[in-house]
Amino acid sequence: PKQSQTSKILYGIYCAMTLAEVALLKLAGMPLYDSFIHAFSTAGTGGFSNRNASVGAYGDPVLEMIIAVFALLFSINFAMYFLLLCRRFREVLQSDELRFFLVVVGLSTAVIAFNIRHLYQGPLQCLRYAFFQVSSIISTTGFATADFCLWPQFSQIIFILLMLCGACAGSTGGGIKTTTIFVLAQEIRCIFSKQRPGAFRRALPANAIAKASTIGLLGMLVVCCTTFLLCILEPGLPFISLLFEAVSAYSTAGLSTGITAQLCLPAKLVLIFTMYTGRVGAFTLLSLWVERPEPNAHFTEEAITIG
Repeated sequence: PKQSQTSKILYGIYCAMTLAEVALLKLAGMPLYDSFIHAFSTAGTGGFSNRNASVGAYGDPVLEMIIAVFALLFSINFAMYFLLLCRRFREVLQSDELRFFLVVVGLSTAVIAFNIRHLYQGPLQCLRYAFFQVSSIISTTGFATADFCLWPQFSQIIFILLMLCGACAGSTGGGIKTTTIFVLAQEIRCIFSKQRPGAFRRALPANAIAKASTIGLLGMLVVCCTTFLLCILEPGLPFISLLFEAVSAYSTAGLSTGITAQLCLPAKLVLIFTMYTGRVGAFTLLSLWVERPEPNAHFTEEAITIG
């Protein structure tokens, strides 16, 4: 009963946030039909729009900020909202995962805004486009308001890292998850400090570190294999564009540098497989193959001659 009640509360939070976004988009001037499409797409991190230019077609900074903020809200662990309903505000403010996620968003926005300062007029416009793309990418939502293919390669590399990192655990976003990245960062720090690894105001058990390492390693392995296959199948395309496609597919962000349509059929099939792997989880797929139930019958053990 307790688990059922918790599930109902979380679904209620999800629906309430979605309807709140619909209402705000409508009040900001977006047509009602478009408001439902973009709100549902933000909540489910689908990134689909009924406009060819995505959210950028409206050219309205207010609409962009509403969608960007809600993309981040849906990227946060829903347990945080449950704690807010229980009035446990201190636990929310002290959450290492939440603070790490917000710091990554803030630093990425500032660095990219500085990197594209020569492309736009004034710092506010740079922050506007940078914040929206960072929110869209780290949440793996996949909306766009600018042609970031024209941005410096340094910004594109940051986008790749953000897609690989992804949203918080327990959210609607994809990627390796910020929890995994944070645990790995704590483990690296403890190697040099000679202290016992800890995170989220708890001592980390060895199996948690091993699981985080496995998830991170499998994610990197899938991305590297996908990129390697794409380089073989499409040798004439830039490496950074192929890497962007591979990471975008694994994180299910759905963004592209504009080369997806010109890929050959085998390359598209590779991306399709990568998208399924990223959505289900490489760790989950590996568990289905490795974790098998113990058989009731066993073979008789016998010594054999070797050599």
